[in-house]
Amino acid sequence: MKIAFIGAGTMGEAMIKGLIRKKVCAPGDIIVYDVKQARLDEVARKHRVTAAVTAEKAIAGADIIVIAVKPQDIKGLLTKLRDEIPRRTLILSIAAGITLDTLTHGLRHTAAVRAMPNMPAQIGEGMTVWTATSEVTKEQKEAVSKLLGALGEELYVTSEDYVDMATALSGSGPAFIFLMIEALTDAGVHIGLPRAIAESLTLQTIVGSANAVRKTRHHPAELKNLVTSPGGTTTEGLKQLEGGGIRHLLLQAVTAAYEKAKNLGKR
Repeated sequence: MKIAFIGAGTMGEAMIKGLIRKKVCAPGDIIVYDVKQARLDEVARKHRVTAAVTAEKAIAGADIIVIAVKPQDIKGLLTKLRDEIPRRTLILSIAAGITLDTLTHGLRHTAAVRAMPNMPAQIGEGMTVWTATSEVTKEQKEAVSKLLGALGEELYVTSEDYVDMATALSGSGPAFIFLMIEALTDAGVHIGLPRAIAESLTLQTIVGSANAVRKTRHHPAELKNLVTSPGGTTTEGLKQLEGGGIRHLLLQAVTAAYEKAKNLGKR
């Protein structure tokens, strides 16, 4: 399976690294192009993949073309690659907000996949939601599942609307979680804990709590109640969070991110 990457940014490199680490393909099966020569040379040297001098040369002979450029750069790229892509080749885009309709019309190519990985994909712990046009074959879907699985967990959805929703929840979500980690750590420091201890306690508390939900399969509210004693310390803390509107703020954050994701595709 020959894979061409157009764009060697953070997420593009994460995919290259994951594919090689999980032995989905060998470095010799990957060719990369990026408009920034220094970045292209760095990624090619670090991962021993082939650097292409142009985007057109990168995609020649590729089974899968991964479009990993910024949304604002997509129109120019689609125009450049239009009518250059062999019929059998699959397009896989990870450009945020760029719809399948934009891809297929811009490239005049119908076999396309739109995926939304998130930041933890950089360490193989990502969550990627993806969908495909009806022209994508079963074999191509299996290849995409294996490719995206190299980044962590992957989930195929039949509706493209879910990809925009995933952009808001799992795509933007890590930033929301990082903010909570920062705030909880600072709170620990505020009450007297050394920062290193506060950070360790916070990180394991979040990881352990997430694993508790996953492994017990209990509703988070049920697990929350197990921690909350009548008139106890947790009750007092939850009272402050609920009084401050934490549920509404998270709802607003995800909703705002979702609206932005939809608007990106309209540009």
